[in-house]
This record gives sequence, C-alpha cells and structure tokens, in this order.
Amino acid sequence: MLVGDRMSHPVISINPDLPVVDALNLMKRERIRRTPVVKNGKMIGIVSDKDLLNASPSSATSLSVWEMNYLLSRIKVKDLMTKKVLTVSEDTPIEEAARIMADNKIGGLPVMRADHIVGIITETDLFKILLELMGAREPGVRMSVLILDKPGQLAKLTNTIANLNGNIIAFGQFTGEDPSNREVTFKVSGLDEGQLRSEIEPIVERVLDIRTV
Repeated sequence: MLVGDRMSHPVISINPDLPVVDALNLMKRERIRRTPVVKNGKMIGIVSDKDLLNASPSSATSLSVWEMNYLLSRIKVKDLMTKKVLTVSEDTPIEEAARIMADNKIGGLPVMRADHIVGIITETDLFKILLELMGAREPGVRMSVLILDKPGQLAKLTNTIANLNGNIIAFGQFTGEDPSNREVTFKVSGLDEGQLRSEIEPIVERVLDIRTV
C-alpha cells in the first residue's frame, strides 16, 4: 500500500496572510487539524490547530475582549507556521510515512508531486488502515500467540487454520518478548474459540489471548 492510495485529497490550504482567528474558524468548519500554507501555488509551510491555539491568550489574561481581538487580528498564519516541512511522495510506502511521522512526532505529511501538493497523509488515515489491518469492524475469533522467530512457523500457523476451513480476516506480526520470538495476532471466522485453541496451542510457544469479538 502506498501513500497515494490513502492520502486525503483535495487539500485544503490557506494563505500565509490569513489572520489566526480566520484560520482557526476554517479548521473547525472543515474538521481538519493541520493545513499547508500556500503562496503563489507553492507550499511555504504548514500550520496545525495547536500552533494557532497557542497564539491565543489564556483565560487568565487581563486584556479586554476588544484588545484580544485586535491583537489576534494582527497575528498571521505566516507568523506561526512551520517553515521546514517534511513531505512524502505518492509512491512512498505507507509504513515509511508512518515511520517518518512517529520518528519526528508529527501528525501529518503533505504529499507532493514534483513541486505541487496533491494530498496529505495524517495520523487519522493511519488509524483507519490499522482498523482494516486488524479486522476491527468484522466479527470473528481474535487470537494472539507467541511463535519462534524462524522459517516455517507462520506457514504452520496458516496451514492449520486452512485445514480447519477457517477464514483469516486479519493477520499481523509484531515484536515478541525477546529476539527469539514474535507475537502474531490474527482474526478468524468460521471457527469457535475452543476449536481454534485446541488446534493452535500445540504448534505455538504460547497463547497470549483469545476472544470472540
């Protein structure tokens, strides 16, 4: 899966000279948390709702409403935006985009085609992918097991499920308890908990969790 398959588009962008209040109202209206800042068709920065809210006076201020509104009207998006923006292209693997976001503690990445922004990939998009990956919206038996980290273990697991005529809805592999093992979580339809446990337990290191969801 590539970024271009799951990015949000078209992109809602804003002008660098837009006042903070207007930018916040736009984000609330469009239900977005960050937006690229574009001037003359070129992206020059990115701003988030947190950036804008941090520019607002606290409730403890001694300023009057008129004074606050005047000061806020003087603050523009360009005064608060992040100018050095990390970006990805449409053909970036989705896991690479997720790694960049996690490593840099950011919630979204503009997606570029040459010098033009064509989309944005956000943490919300990644959450939706996780829901699909783990079959969160489909009923079945969800099982987490610990297997040895060596060739043939996954095949043994999937072949056992296939021989039981179970249908694998979701399948994910994660870091185990130590370098010698891996945690595997999967969801299966067409089988009950007891049947699945009795067949899977003998071929894995340990059953960590099993439940019908």
